Amino acid sequence: MKSTTSSSTTAVEACATRVVDPERVEAVSSRMPAEKDLADTADVFGLLADPGRLRLLLALLEGELCVCDLAVVSGLSESSASHALRLLRAHRVVAVRRAGRMAYYRLDDAHVRMLLDLAVAHTEHTTAIHPERGE
Repeated sequence: MKSTTSSSTTAVEACATRVVDPERVEAVSSRMPAEKDLADTADVFGLLADPGRLRLLLALLEGELCVCDLAVVSGLSESSASHALRLLRAHRVVAVRRAGRMAYYRLDDAHVRMLLDLAVAHTEHTTAIHPERGE
């Protein structure tokens, strides 16, 4: 079944049947995380979507750094770096250690490191097409 919208001449395919493979649909549905967990996971990916925050996190792959050093390596002001780090800390992506007036940040756990490593590896071996950027 094909349908077209009045604003576009592109045809859109529609499923003729509501469920083609009910067993697989049930299996996938039963493994789907709870809505709150999906929202929390989407939030983590949203945090990684900002280049400044991503630079901070990639710098922390090398180990713990203070806010001043993180600002330099990320190209952010100390104020912007601190703000981004507070946000990352609130989402348990980074952890902080205080030594007097200095704050030292590190990745919160191995899962964050794996996520960053996988994302970087993926972008290094693929060539992305960015239709949203007009590329």
